[in-house]
Amino acid sequence: MRKFMLLFRRISASTWLRLALSLVLLIVMMMQVVGKINIPFLQRIERNAYDVHVKASMINGIDDRIVIADIDETSLQAIGHWPWRRDVMAEVVDTLFKHYKINALGFDSTFPEVTTSDAVAVLEKLSQGPLSENADFIAARDGMMDKLKYDEMFAKAIRNRKVVLGYVFNPSDEVPLNTLSHAFADLPNDLHKQLPIPQPAGYTANIPILHQNALSAGFFDNPELDEDGIFRRIALVQEYDGKLYPSLALALTSMAMGGVDIDVDVRQADDGFLSIAGVKLGDYSIPVDAHGAVYVPYRGKSFSFPYFSISELLKRDIPIEKLKGKIVLMGTTAAGLQDMRSTPVESPYPGVEVHANAIAGLLDGRILHMPDYMVAVEAILMLLIWLIATLLFPRLSVVVGTMSAAILIVAVISLRSYLWSSGIVMPVTAAVLLIVSLFVLNVVFGYLQEAHTKRILARQFGQYVPPELVAEMAESPGQITMEGQARELTVLFSDVRGFTSLSEKVPPKELSALMNQLLTPLTQVIHKQRGTIDKYMGDAIMAFWGAPLEDLKHARNALFAAMQMQEEIARVNIDFAKKKWPEISIGIGLNTGVMSVGNMGSQFRMAYTVLGDAVNLGSRLEGLTKLYGVSIIVSESTKNAIADVAFREIDRVRVKGKDTPVTIYEPLGLADRIDPELKQRVVKFVNAMTHYRSQHWDVAESRLAELQKEEPEQGLYHLYLERITFYRKNPPPPDWDGVFTHQTK
Repeated sequence: MRKFMLLFRRISASTWLRLALSLVLLIVMMMQVVGKINIPFLQRIERNAYDVHVKASMINGIDDRIVIADIDETSLQAIGHWPWRRDVMAEVVDTLFKHYKINALGFDSTFPEVTTSDAVAVLEKLSQGPLSENADFIAARDGMMDKLKYDEMFAKAIRNRKVVLGYVFNPSDEVPLNTLSHAFADLPNDLHKQLPIPQPAGYTANIPILHQNALSAGFFDNPELDEDGIFRRIALVQEYDGKLYPSLALALTSMAMGGVDIDVDVRQADDGFLSIAGVKLGDYSIPVDAHGAVYVPYRGKSFSFPYFSISELLKRDIPIEKLKGKIVLMGTTAAGLQDMRSTPVESPYPGVEVHANAIAGLLDGRILHMPDYMVAVEAILMLLIWLIATLLFPRLSVVVGTMSAAILIVAVISLRSYLWSSGIVMPVTAAVLLIVSLFVLNVVFGYLQEAHTKRILARQFGQYVPPELVAEMAESPGQITMEGQARELTVLFSDVRGFTSLSEKVPPKELSALMNQLLTPLTQVIHKQRGTIDKYMGDAIMAFWGAPLEDLKHARNALFAAMQMQEEIARVNIDFAKKKWPEISIGIGLNTGVMSVGNMGSQFRMAYTVLGDAVNLGSRLEGLTKLYGVSIIVSESTKNAIADVAFREIDRVRVKGKDTPVTIYEPLGLADRIDPELKQRVVKFVNAMTHYRSQHWDVAESRLAELQKEEPEQGLYHLYLERITFYRKNPPPPDWDGVFTHQTK
């Protein structure tokens, strides 16, 4: 418990805020999924995403199992305006069944009014007048009346044939017109209006004589029309007055399959909620959503089924094999009859072809639906997304995070495609938007946190390191600390030689400008080589490498900074000469070792600095540069940490305050760029030093004298010649190790 509390306390306020906001996003999306809130733009995006998927998955091609008997402009011109006389409708039915031998016929229209001929009224009037006793007239009248009873002719044509009439339910108008029949199920009293399926207020049905003679009928209105007016889903069943009625597509499919039974599976959840689990078409259970609806499985754009003009059908100009055994839907493409719809694949789109697509899907078992459990699936998916994103995104860079978000989105879309191929529609907009929102949230928080971290690091380290290193430190702030710690670092000390005499030659006002012009480029060199400025001590600079940002090449970077500082001094002296300032030179000492680094000082002032014996040795080495006549001296530990630089061993010494001897070196430059003559002089110097440490004074003196002739400006040779003179008069002990002990700093 204690460990948990400690871990709890270590979580920053910004992390808690990020977590809280991501949780708010999750809750909002969850509420949208379960229907507690309605976010219109999410629904629009989801509908558009569905439309794109429909277009991408269309089969295309012509399905000739279903034929459209088209009330087109040609038919209207040949037969007359719609609606046609019922005797014409009878002729159409007879032609389709007798001549073309079709399987089944469905009407995407309704016939709600009784039709009569004006001639009937005239004959009736004559029958009641002076011709009432005329036997010839009465016989002629009866023959003519049979030919003028158009509704009866139409009813006779559809009698005992596989014909499905169409009708419409009215969602709000409670006035029923004519009589409904052909319900496929009576609901028990306790289920009346308990199922979440459309429950219209009224209807407009066909006249009784047609209903009584038709084997079946189905509604062709669409209560599941989306808010944007696009036909994506259609209801297969509706409930009216405790009875269930089939859609035109469902009824016609049943008829075409030989009049198989239609039924529903009612499911009751643990909480008592009732829904339709499936609509049965014989042995085939059609998967539907909780409202008894399915998505229309559009196979392609309009005219994905054969269309034949009714005027041509009546002329019997169409080959019989084009319609024989087919399912025929009678509908219209005539613009004036206004049966054009908006669909995901095209707009306008013939309304009759919407039914044709549904029938084809029912025949093939290729029905798309959104099961009621999809809400739970989507909620679980978003919870998983939230967990993955919350754990993953804060730890990733923007580039990797973008790739991870893209992978998550692709995974969600792939899951949707997999389920789609199984006939299940899974919403993806909320899940994808959650991924994008969480990613953006983490990017924004990352940016703000990085900016905050940079401000803190800049405030803490801006006086020590360049902005480039501060930016790099901000990428891994957890590795940066102001607390004291022991680390292997490389320290550099530089000092202006003869500064006291130099200050006497330059007026005080100019001395300040001189020091600024000197220290600025030297500081720039240190920063360029990833160094940390510790402090300025008058004319001296103290810097170190390897902290606060870890640097595996701290020794090499420090040495290259030292060499470039000497190069910079040469350029500075050119500018000084123009201002008639004295020429200057600096000595630099470098040492590598374990040091204590961190924020140190008092309650009044703190400084990020390094302490320890390794630091003191670096200061001592800088002090030896003038004595040995070299510009840079490094310790053995620094030299051993750098592989590609050539060095010349200068001496073995004990510096003031240390008993352990140290071998010191002068860097000569990159090993592969050393001048051959310099290499020869180094070899000669090593030979001279070997004799020197063996107390072979004459040989050592001879070798050094030769070197001095070759390189008279090198003070190192003169130093050893003086020592040889001294040791001749004051011989060291026989076991002398060649180490020279310095008594001053």
